[in-house]
Amino acid sequence: MVSPGILLVDKPAGLTSHDVVARTRRALGTRKVGHAGTLDPMATGLLVIGVEGATRLLTYIVGADKTYEATIRLGQTTGTDDADGEILTRAPEQAWDAVTPERVAAGVAALTGEISQVPSSVSAIKVDGRRAYDRVRAGEEVVLAARDVTVSRFEIVAERSGEGFLDLDVVVDCSSGTYIRSLARDLGADLGVGGHLTALRRTHVGDFDVADALMIEDIVETALLTPAAAAVRVLDPLPVSAADARDLRHGKRLTDQASRLSGVLAAAIDEDGVLVGVVERRGADLKSAMNMPEVTR
Repeated sequence: MVSPGILLVDKPAGLTSHDVVARTRRALGTRKVGHAGTLDPMATGLLVIGVEGATRLLTYIVGADKTYEATIRLGQTTGTDDADGEILTRAPEQAWDAVTPERVAAGVAALTGEISQVPSSVSAIKVDGRRAYDRVRAGEEVVLAARDVTVSRFEIVAERSGEGFLDLDVVVDCSSGTYIRSLARDLGADLGVGGHLTALRRTHVGDFDVADALMIEDIVETALLTPAAAAVRVLDPLPVSAADARDLRHGKRLTDQASRLSGVLAAAIDEDGVLVGVVERRGADLKSAMNMPEVTR
């Protein structure tokens, strides 16, 4: 039986996140596999995979902040806000007169910080139980509601001019749920020339780094991070005694221990370094928000 754990995979372009999950299932010989945050087929980079009981941890990983490297092409719009879509408009030559370095910088600044963002209509967001992109492919018109997100860094690191377009290489640090395609679309709209994404790579999910990820053909069980090692990347560790670990696993509260938490949640680690689960405050007590399957020794 495969041990529970977290796997870091460097997703190649052309595969869906579900494709990576399917390949992981085959490579490890188990059906219980999931991921923490979809990457579009065009995108590359870090996909955090949960295996066996560690899939329970994905709930706490998916909400972590993300870092992306991307290329925004100004001067063209597409039906999907990225390079997979058909080009719908091209900016006329006279529109470029207003695209000065100062205007670009102002446009980037306006999309930095706490912003309200309308996701792309071909996102993976569910609308009445169906993915938005499935509805668009079926010919339906989809308009998604704006959502509040945080873009803590939106930095231009390079630019290249082409015939009728301007490419901006950018780095973005953002909260979970931020769509980089929407940043490209909105920056282009603000500048009056249109824009879309031509490249996207996710480099970080919380403290998980793509530099530590495997290529898809190299997936092996020995590369799995233990649930405890993965949990402390996204949650504060909370050492617990054998007696407390037993109580948590049996659904009992830890009386008068809430003061041990600096935040809302923590990863309860037993004396053997095994993840018991995730605990939360409940008044002055601690209780389990999630218990891991108990390891048989």
